Amino acid sequence: MQPAWNEQREKVLMDRYVLRDSEGRPIEKMWPEVARRVANAVAEVEEESKRSDYAGQFFEAMKDFRVIPAGRILAGAGTGSDLIFYNCTVIPVESSDPVFGNDSRQGIMDTIARIVEITSRGGGVGINWSVLRPKGAYVKKVNGRSSGSVSWMEAASAVAHQVEQGGSRRAALMFMLWDWHPDILEFIDVKRDLSKIEHANLSVAISDKFMEAVEKDEDWVFRFPDFTHPRYNQVWTGNLEKWEEQGWPVIEYGLDEAGNVVQGGKPVKARWLWEKIADAAHASGEPGVVFLERYNKQSNLSYCEEIVSVNPCGEQGLGPYGVCNLCSINLVSHLKEVNGKYEIDYPLLKESVHTAVRMSDNVIEINHYFMPQHEEVQRNGARRIGIGTMGLADMLLLQEVRYGSDESLEIIDKTFGMIAEEAYRASIELGKERGAFPWFDKEAYLDSYFIKTLPEDIRSAIREYGIRNSMLLTQAPTGTTSILAGVSSGIEPVFSFSYKREDRTGTHFVHHWLVERLQEKGESLPDYYVTALDLSPEEHVRVQAAIQKYVDSSISKTVNAPKEHTPAEVDKLFRMAYKMGCKGITYFRTGSRKGVLTVKEEAPAQEKDMINVPFGKLKPIKRPERLDGPSVKLKTPLGTLLVTLNYLEGRPIELLGMIGKAGSDVYAFTEGITRLISIGLRCGIDPQVIADQLKGIGGSSTIGFGPNQITSVPDAIGKFIERTIAQNGGPVDNGKKRNFFKMCPECGKALLIESEGCLLCMGCGYSAC
Repeated sequence: MQPAWNEQREKVLMDRYVLRDSEGRPIEKMWPEVARRVANAVAEVEEESKRSDYAGQFFEAMKDFRVIPAGRILAGAGTGSDLIFYNCTVIPVESSDPVFGNDSRQGIMDTIARIVEITSRGGGVGINWSVLRPKGAYVKKVNGRSSGSVSWMEAASAVAHQVEQGGSRRAALMFMLWDWHPDILEFIDVKRDLSKIEHANLSVAISDKFMEAVEKDEDWVFRFPDFTHPRYNQVWTGNLEKWEEQGWPVIEYGLDEAGNVVQGGKPVKARWLWEKIADAAHASGEPGVVFLERYNKQSNLSYCEEIVSVNPCGEQGLGPYGVCNLCSINLVSHLKEVNGKYEIDYPLLKESVHTAVRMSDNVIEINHYFMPQHEEVQRNGARRIGIGTMGLADMLLLQEVRYGSDESLEIIDKTFGMIAEEAYRASIELGKERGAFPWFDKEAYLDSYFIKTLPEDIRSAIREYGIRNSMLLTQAPTGTTSILAGVSSGIEPVFSFSYKREDRTGTHFVHHWLVERLQEKGESLPDYYVTALDLSPEEHVRVQAAIQKYVDSSISKTVNAPKEHTPAEVDKLFRMAYKMGCKGITYFRTGSRKGVLTVKEEAPAQEKDMINVPFGKLKPIKRPERLDGPSVKLKTPLGTLLVTLNYLEGRPIELLGMIGKAGSDVYAFTEGITRLISIGLRCGIDPQVIADQLKGIGGSSTIGFGPNQITSVPDAIGKFIERTIAQNGGPVDNGKKRNFFKMCPECGKALLIESEGCLLCMGCGYSAC
């Protein structure tokens, strides 16, 4: 099953992945050319007698969009450039000079220098800043006070933002801080001001001990090593548990009467701190939470590696200098039609998984390691790969299954369970052929959490033959590569089935490819066509938890919530994620993170009182590229109407409606009505006046009874407008306003959405991860 090639896919291919000459002219112009270049490059490590066969196998899997390596691999493999093929890495806050401790100006500057080097080559960086002493702590050498960990995060974010990366990405960063750190309150609240640390994602590193204290409503004491201890500069790396196990002293912190964090202050309640995290996430979407102790306990390498941070989008928990080596399976390409229904072709899926594992292991060999630490940890240590998926939402739509339903969870259970088992079987076969990964310790590895969940035949094979890769599974953001493949991103639901895009040829409606198929057949959208905002936050979490069972690393996913979601509900949702076995959660509430450009206090002329405007002089305000608003499906006498009321700065300014087959009379007159309504709204007409004009218009038939009766398409639209503005409190005029939409830093259009714990432009394909 393949969606048709279109302009958007073509643009992503040409802008991001084709090989160009020194003048910037494209040498490659078609996807098969890119696929052939990458396949040949990845096959270079094979034995010469088998190289051609494997190159052909890799090419076929890529050509058909069954297996798609990560964007860095597509852009760099076979080009002769020094671009790194791993998307992200985790680095420690670490001094390069043993004379200085890690918690020093030398350690900080060395760390920022590493960030610059990595991001300049196209990589993202995750860092846990807990090694730095808290704000206000004494610094002996300068006889002064520390500015604290959060201030250095701000500095690192600003420096990294100046780096234009290989290709077209800017720095992707994840900054973390442990729940025990005395700076945690400042860290939690810093992004309430969206101008702070604006180029990094933030997540709190959560321990099991803290979650237990939350459940029991116990005290929580902030702690940090005694930095006057003689061993501090030599051994402190940010692991407080190891420090305390040695019996070395710690300094306890709490709150003074003014609410400031001070040495010897009063302990806080763990539940109070947890609620502050939930409240901040509700307000700005950050910080996220990462259950980092769970990461470590469940890691296949818990016996030899400490996971210190996650990568910028959260799908990989890594130790110092660990890297992401990602590849995706396109689920849509593994559907086959049987008696008019779509089913998963499991034999083909198995073949693709084995191909993806072999390709990913080969990438470890051909990668350019500009930092020796990366080669030591990846090539000569863990040999970590990350096989994930894209197109889950589209696959479920084609199977006529609602995303998040019990039936969808059953499909997920079978499909992702099969992918996990076959990935391990493939790596065992590679282990027979090439040897186990260098850090392999048979007994310790078999005793790890995830390995114990695998079938006995796989565990027996590991015991006998070893395994080539320590970790194999993840669910990474596939924003740009999924646009290239023409399918939904990663494991996310569809964000929107249609949006409006303007270019030099005019204004166009862009519809999801499966919606276009329905239009061609003259069919309405079925009930199982749901978007990210149609789902409850709990349904998002249930899907994430269902997939986490079959992932040895983690998942990058955004849990979307409606504007009216409360901090108490966020608290409950985060606890649900923990109890269901998730390793982290990224949350975004509609309207919580507004644009940073503030409109002037004076209302524009077209927003003032319009009563005495001369005839013919009233002009609508300009429509932004990106708007947000509720969408619903309404039953009408002429079929199902998909209608959206979009808002700008708290007031409705656009109505979109679609019914019937494109080109039909009902489709045309509905589009005409909605265009006229939109012009009226953009001119400042009271939406209730518009609703009153439409309600009650009757046709030849009706549908429904009593207050739910619909007498025509205009009647349905009028009642929808009235109901929606009532639910949203009507138009709002606050004088000083902020934009609700996000501008894409690459194409400059407001088509940037929150998806997979990342930012993705639905127009040009820009991804912040």
